[in-house]
Amino acid sequence: ILRVLQQDATVSMADLSQRVGLSHTPCWRRVKRMEADGIILGKVTLLNSKKLNLGVSVFIYVTLKNHDGDSLTDFENAVQNIDEIVECHTTSGEKDYLLKVIVESIEEYEFLLKTKLTHLPLVDHLSSTFALKQVKNTTELPIKRQ
Repeated sequence: ILRVLQQDATVSMADLSQRVGLSHTPCWRRVKRMEADGIILGKVTLLNSKKLNLGVSVFIYVTLKNHDGDSLTDFENAVQNIDEIVECHTTSGEKDYLLKVIVESIEEYEFLLKTKLTHLPLVDHLSSTFALKQVKNTTELPIKRQ
């Protein structure tokens, strides 16, 4: 069920149940249970960033000045309010976070850097890397067949 839904979340329940070999009601119940259990988080429409003139992806390693719980929480709350930050991960090693930012241009990134990113709480150092080409991008998780 999950493999099919990852490929096409708009599939009808009738088509889904047929594709997975279940009748309609048991298939519907399984989907509803996975939604209730938080396995299925939601359904979205994927957009082509280049066609929306958002073709610049930047990965930013962030090092914070402090590492206490309040500092981390303040930083994590602040990144929620910057739309251009589409991903934020805590990391192991010397850097504290990895951000993924999507913008229209290098000039827009420079403006974002100067006006917002450097003003995030307790930022000590930012290290930016621009993606030259996207080789693979998928939202499908590698669910193994059972």
